[in-house]
Amino acid sequence: MVNVTGGCHCGAIRYEIAGEPIVHALCHCTDCRRHAGAPMVGWSMYAEDALKVTKGTPKLYKSSEHGRRQFCADCGTGLFYTNANIMPGIVDIQSATYDDPDAVPAMMHIQTAERIHWMERAHELPTFERYPPQT
Repeated sequence: MVNVTGGCHCGAIRYEIAGEPIVHALCHCTDCRRHAGAPMVGWSMYAEDALKVTKGTPKLYKSSEHGRRQFCADCGTGLFYTNANIMPGIVDIQSATYDDPDAVPAMMHIQTAERIHWMERAHELPTFERYPPQT
């Protein structure tokens, strides 16, 4: 069994997860990208009863007809996603909000039909341990 803790950027929301992840996917859909302001979002899927919010109350946003996103109303950090229509009893948790983001390795990319084209080769870009050299 995996025990994971996490929370938002400002610390107003804290959570813990007790259970095995169903899957950990990197989502490239437009909805996730726009909500997070990022080129992709890591989601770990669990049974809803595996998640316990231990501090604070996330704000709920109805992002689509059935989709519900929860985030911190203070700092804006996205946290959880549910869609009872297509994933009953399941919660997706933004894995970058884990205290240890390496705790549950990503298993796949999803929604690649909507992936930003330059993300297909992002792994080929130059890398720097911190900021790039200033010229």
